Amino acid sequence: MVSYTPIRMSEFKSNYGPKYHPQPNVAGITPQSAFRIGSRLAMYGAPAAVAVLLFANGIPRVQRDVLQKIPFLGNYFRKEIHPADNSTMELSQGYKTVAAFIIALPLFVWRFKNSSGPNSRLEGFFFYCLSVASVSWLYAVSVLVPEPYLDEVFHIPQAQKYCQGRFQEWDDKITTPPGLSSVSGYFCDVKSLRATNVVVLMILAFLVLKCRREIEARLYEAHTSTRLRNTSQYAVHTALNIALFPLLFFFSGLYYTDVASTAAVLVAYLNHLKRIGRDRSSALNDLTTIFLGIVTLFFRQTNVFWVVVYMGGLEAVHAVKTLRPEQVDQPVILTLFRQIKYFAWRYSIGDIHDPPLHMMWPDDMLFCVLSLGIAAICNPIRVIRQIWPYVAVLVSFGGFVAWNGGVVLDALHMAFLCFLLSATSGTAGSPTSTSKPAPEAETNAEPASFSFSKSRRSGSSEKDSATGSSDRKYPRPSKPLEIASFIFGIKLILWPLYLLATIVLSLAIVRYNTIIHPFTLADNRHYMFYIFRYTIRRASWIRYALVVPYTLSRWMTWGTVAGCSRFFTIHTRACSVYGNGTGNPPFLSHPMVTNVGFSPRQTYTPFPTEITENSQDTSKDQELSKALEDDPLLASVIPASTSTGLIFLLATTLSLMTAPLVEPRYFIIPWVMWRLLVPAWRLHDHGGYSDIASRLSNHPKTRPLFEFFQHYDLRLIIETFWFIAVNVATGYIFLTKPYIWKAEDGTVLDDGRLQRFMW
Repeated sequence: MVSYTPIRMSEFKSNYGPKYHPQPNVAGITPQSAFRIGSRLAMYGAPAAVAVLLFANGIPRVQRDVLQKIPFLGNYFRKEIHPADNSTMELSQGYKTVAAFIIALPLFVWRFKNSSGPNSRLEGFFFYCLSVASVSWLYAVSVLVPEPYLDEVFHIPQAQKYCQGRFQEWDDKITTPPGLSSVSGYFCDVKSLRATNVVVLMILAFLVLKCRREIEARLYEAHTSTRLRNTSQYAVHTALNIALFPLLFFFSGLYYTDVASTAAVLVAYLNHLKRIGRDRSSALNDLTTIFLGIVTLFFRQTNVFWVVVYMGGLEAVHAVKTLRPEQVDQPVILTLFRQIKYFAWRYSIGDIHDPPLHMMWPDDMLFCVLSLGIAAICNPIRVIRQIWPYVAVLVSFGGFVAWNGGVVLDALHMAFLCFLLSATSGTAGSPTSTSKPAPEAETNAEPASFSFSKSRRSGSSEKDSATGSSDRKYPRPSKPLEIASFIFGIKLILWPLYLLATIVLSLAIVRYNTIIHPFTLADNRHYMFYIFRYTIRRASWIRYALVVPYTLSRWMTWGTVAGCSRFFTIHTRACSVYGNGTGNPPFLSHPMVTNVGFSPRQTYTPFPTEITENSQDTSKDQELSKALEDDPLLASVIPASTSTGLIFLLATTLSLMTAPLVEPRYFIIPWVMWRLLVPAWRLHDHGGYSDIASRLSNHPKTRPLFEFFQHYDLRLIIETFWFIAVNVATGYIFLTKPYIWKAEDGTVLDDGRLQRFMW
């Protein structure tokens, strides 16, 4: 028997079978692996040594006692320094920029060389571009605006107090908790404190990437039994664009709480997305959820709405969906009362109505809320078991409100709710279809919103022939049931009523709830001052005329987050993976859809089940990888559910209504959450508008470009350049267009300090 020794033969395998060539090694380390490890240590160690050297260069005693004694290099560190001076010297901006690039370079080299994903190079390139842009912006701000500006006048001294260990001192003018000051308490000078947000912005981009990946995985798992493991190119580019969002990018160069607050919420959101990927979470994860929720409150009080209302609400929906009742054929019911009673029973056991956003109509919102409410009331233990961590966060926040006397310093009100509606509200889908369905979808079950009418007999003939029910004769339903089915089945009736109701509501809000905070009109350094000045403050009729752009904004916002939903046409089958041979999605249970011999079920898709490592099918993994190679946007085009859109609207409303001012910064988290839900957009899905798409696809010069945008979302590129243009414009105005406050008589105000335009 051969005994093992430190130096022994090492076998390895190649692509062509096992090999047994001698491989001398020590503790399993061969010469090749030793060289590889050494080169990597040198790659990482050299930048680390340079960074330590640059940092040590700022400490006088280290310069005198250590660096100046290094042979050949000591002369570079000789300076006239007072012996008693032992404080940290401030590095020049050039040194800081070079050090940042050197430190960050190995990270991106690692991303390029060691990531196995198909989009790892794109991910590394985007993150490197973001680091270059953010460091350049920080450098420009530090050079041209070296002193604390606006809110920094309060936040930076507070952080410096924490840096000095004076944790009991607090500036009453600061309205947000000390989360950012606590995180950056190790940095004392203005430039280092500002640099904190640059680091946080990079972390935020990484969190966005992970969140979007989890969102796509959860939506894909909702109708398949395959776990999505790849990071899509859509998720990578979305992370870049969200980090370049003008409000986030602008304040990453200043010491404001917005970037860190958004990152804290995204950490909690990522944890939430992982929780809803399984049926039940562990006790440790519940405690982690409580901890992360409380951490978000240390950055901004209104984050409670996103943690408790948004994430807690989504987990309550998840708890209901894990009931998974047995799917049964809908019986033939002839009276309205029995129809309502039947669906109330189905809702109580978890067969809820929650269609995707691109299939939603105004009545779907009503029945979605109704079904979820009945299911939650009838299954309280399951729901409470899932959401109790968020209840604990809410109780903690309630204690803070009782101690503080309110959420923020001002009273609660509907602060310019129409700005909220134009940015983040949800409206219904669109009335009629003018486009032809995909050929492969003609034999699939029709959408639930079209199964009200008796004229759809041919659409369900396949199911009827399978059950032998096509020739059956059923009694005529009662008159109330026919009327209810007609009202909810003809969308041309509901859509105008819904549109009229939203317009009337907008006019009422404008009339009775247009509250203009005095601070908004007292500070002309913000863009919001000029928006108010040249719109609602210009004439009373303008505020009512703005209802038109509010309504258009609602349509565009909803059409974007719904994916393939259009203003006046419904979705086509090619716009969603639901149309690729899988029929309708699960959780379709509209109470006004009657079974009178056409189709016994509204959907034949089974309820999604929990996917574990043991239940994962290797062959399905291979099929998914091949499908993603053919269509990289396959898992990115799926829209969120109706319940997600409604809970998002509720959380957005609460977070903005409780704000005393109308500031663009308050829209950052709502916009980020909305942007994360936006599905991908494929060019060939929208070719029905005209013949332009067919001409482009057939022209030899434009065919390669057209084929590229069939697999890459064109909107992402447009969004990137649009954000860059806005950032350049706002940054240029902020840095190069300062002015001095003067009174009407020409007297210089604010001691002649330079004022700058900003968000």
